[in-house]
Amino acid sequence: MAPDPLNRAFAALADPTRRAIVARLASGEATVMQLAEPFALTQPSISKHLKVLERAGLISRGRAAQTRPCRLEPAPLQHIAQWVAVHRTLWEDSFDRLDAFLASTQPPPPKGKPHGRQR
Repeated sequence: MAPDPLNRAFAALADPTRRAIVARLASGEATVMQLAEPFALTQPSISKHLKVLERAGLISRGRAAQTRPCRLEPAPLQHIAQWVAVHRTLWEDSFDRLDAFLASTQPPPPKGKPHGRQR
């Protein structure tokens, strides 16, 4: 049984280096060497990260002469956004119910003069 594409995407994005690569590719194509520049990692290490992102469908690699430019693939990110949107509604509804419950359990404010120093 093949892993769920959403699980692969979340697993790939769990690593901060891969998230940074995705963020960089959001501004346009880049070569492996361009993607490796900001990191204190070797080119083979960056290539391993790129393979994880590619298996998750988050990026694709082309061929242009001697380079293999990487580009962001938006479809898996759209699936993540849809998943988050559905669950965000559920979480917000739960928080709204919790707020209402907490408000109903608060004692009413005391009547009369407030305690404390008088001016």
